[in-house]
Amino acid sequence: MSPPVRVVVVDDQALIRGAFRVLVDSAPDLEVVGEGENGVEAVALVRELEPDVVLMDIRMPVMDGLEATRSIAALEADTRVLVLTTFDLDEYVFGALRAGASGFLLKDTPPVQLLDGIRVIARGESLLAPSVTRQLIEEFVRQEPAGGGGPPTTPASLTGLTERETEVLVLVARGLSNQEIGAELYVTPATAKTHVGRLLMKLGARDRTQLVVMAYESGLVERRSS
Repeated sequence: MSPPVRVVVVDDQALIRGAFRVLVDSAPDLEVVGEGENGVEAVALVRELEPDVVLMDIRMPVMDGLEATRSIAALEADTRVLVLTTFDLDEYVFGALRAGASGFLLKDTPPVQLLDGIRVIARGESLLAPSVTRQLIEEFVRQEPAGGGGPPTTPASLTGLTERETEVLVLVARGLSNQEIGAELYVTPATAKTHVGRLLMKLGARDRTQLVVMAYESGLVERRSS
């Protein structure tokens, strides 16, 4: 039997932290190993405990969840951040994804979905359903354009991709699953998964959500779609 997924809960409200602890600990495959009430404590806990997942509130005193997520990503640890927010498509969520968060959930998400979300994030997958990913990132790009209004340029990291890897990146950005990518490119889902894995490694992305961010920020999807 695999060891439980180790979770840190960070929220400035003690009642909310306690509720999440009880919920997470109720699952036999999940375990809360630490709690924090601000971003500074979140970063310290990641350094000390190296958890698999951090449930991160955004609006907190001392250091907010956005800056904490950025600091955790800079540690280059295996810890992944799951942002919890009160409002759907909150402006802070876009910044959190750019900072390195692996996904987000609303605080009123049903308990079963929250627990499943932790498991998905721990596996290194994208938390968001493809359609939600597209909606989120498209809104993200509209609100925070990467460039100054000129034609998009491809970052150096993308120029090193093969033609097939670039095709796969575009399909990931459009929200396709490995099975759908395989059908689109006439390869097996396993082969599609291998291509996605190579993309993650080459681009230094934590998960599919980060690949989507890179594709949209670079202008690759818009160029290919036009």
